[in-house]
Amino acid sequence: MATAHESSTISIESRAWRLTLMMVAALTLVRLIALFSTPLELYPDEAQYWLWSRELAFGYFSKPPMIAWLIWATTHVGGDAEAWVRLSAPLLHGMTALVVHRIARKLYGGWSGLVAAAIYSLMPGVVLSSGLMATDAPLLFFLSLTIWAYVALAEETAPRRYFVAAGMGVALGLAFLSKYAAVYALGSIVIHYAISKPARDRWCIAAAVLFVTAFVLTLAPNFAWNASHHFATVKHTASNANWNSHQLFNFRELIEFVGSQFGVFGPLPFAVLLGGSVWLGVKKKLQSPDLLLLCFCAPPLIIVAGEAFVSRANANWAGAAFVAGSVLSAGWLLRWNARRWLIAGLAFEALFAAFFVVCMVNPKAADAVGLSNGFKRVRGWDQTVRAIIERSREEQALRGPLSAVAMDDRFVYNAAAYYGRDYFGQPGAPPLRMWVHEAHPQNQAETEAPLDADYGRRALIVSLEGGYRPEIAQDFKATSGMQISRVRLDKKRSRRIDLFIAEGFAPLPRDPVTGLPPEPRKTAK
Repeated sequence: MATAHESSTISIESRAWRLTLMMVAALTLVRLIALFSTPLELYPDEAQYWLWSRELAFGYFSKPPMIAWLIWATTHVGGDAEAWVRLSAPLLHGMTALVVHRIARKLYGGWSGLVAAAIYSLMPGVVLSSGLMATDAPLLFFLSLTIWAYVALAEETAPRRYFVAAGMGVALGLAFLSKYAAVYALGSIVIHYAISKPARDRWCIAAAVLFVTAFVLTLAPNFAWNASHHFATVKHTASNANWNSHQLFNFRELIEFVGSQFGVFGPLPFAVLLGGSVWLGVKKKLQSPDLLLLCFCAPPLIIVAGEAFVSRANANWAGAAFVAGSVLSAGWLLRWNARRWLIAGLAFEALFAAFFVVCMVNPKAADAVGLSNGFKRVRGWDQTVRAIIERSREEQALRGPLSAVAMDDRFVYNAAAYYGRDYFGQPGAPPLRMWVHEAHPQNQAETEAPLDADYGRRALIVSLEGGYRPEIAQDFKATSGMQISRVRLDKKRSRRIDLFIAEGFAPLPRDPVTGLPPEPRKTAK
């Protein structure tokens, strides 16, 4: 029979689990309502992922395939509207919060599961990620499953241990198919094994073989796709690091990145994570669960901070630390009895989460407080594409067929593919193409739909802000007069596209060193 203490512990953990389910269900429901109510349009990268989902593959130019697979699944259920493109994001984050609860419960017990799930769910980075479709949501879900299995591995005996090890391999493989930042978790397992005897005790040869085999088999189709496409995704991921930057040892970038983590993690969780790691590390008071979680959350933060120092780094590049960081922050706050700090920190983040939902449903709220700049890339694309289609129809009605509508910016191309899906590709409509700026393609649109001589016989050119208009003109034998279209985004900002007809595509040779076209000749005034 269970002792009174054990019964009390079970009762507490049962209550914490019920409260976690209620909290996650309520948050997810609110996010779904906002998702289906928002007038905000797809961010162009989201439109690109939607375009990928029309033709399923094991890889794409800039990302692994999971995001396209998820969009394929949700849009086949409900259609191609923006909310259905984004649907899996809030659902995955909700499921991740539940897994975070289970990890915290195993490592710290008691109320830690509820607190960890709350920290994760209200983390500003997660709040933002729940409102758009990006690779972070599936990455964090499969990473949470990986960590959960890794924690459970220590408690299991054969043969159940073998199933857990194989499941962990599959979960980590699926995390890689979501985003290559999953490599941090693989490094975390190796680091933990190297510095912790309990970590080594959880492994046996059979479990290790099953883990590696399951991981390799899950990842193999994407590896094969990359090999057949000259490792395009890997090269693109590496190029984002910008290691060829001439400005090394950038203290400003480092400070900005570290500062941004207070905004991404939340001020309290990141302060606890940073301060607790230093203080407990110096005092040598790290407990076994602390060390395990630090092995999973420290590498992304340290490596990306180093990347910021030698080059640059975006705030979300260390997102792989979210899961372990949430659990660790919760464990320490409860251990230190910092309830007032915890309540204050969660209340602050809940206010931000509520404000973000209000801005999604009514973007004028963001305009009213001067935050409209943060929403400019999810506004005005439908109207922009309508202007392109109207000019295309007008030109074909007056002067005959167009061989293509060609863009000089992948954002406009992706937006046109999505918001012009009922026009482009239909009988009588010109195909969408991309003018290739450099010697080699720099994105999927330039790879899959480059403008060539056949499509460039008589094309409508769409130049975002007119940035490359002179270079484009050099690549054609003749160009027409220009029409400028502007789309109002908010009271201060608008989007400009330059529209003109170009005939006889004959691109000039690109510089063999820089890959760039020659500088346009300046005409005398």
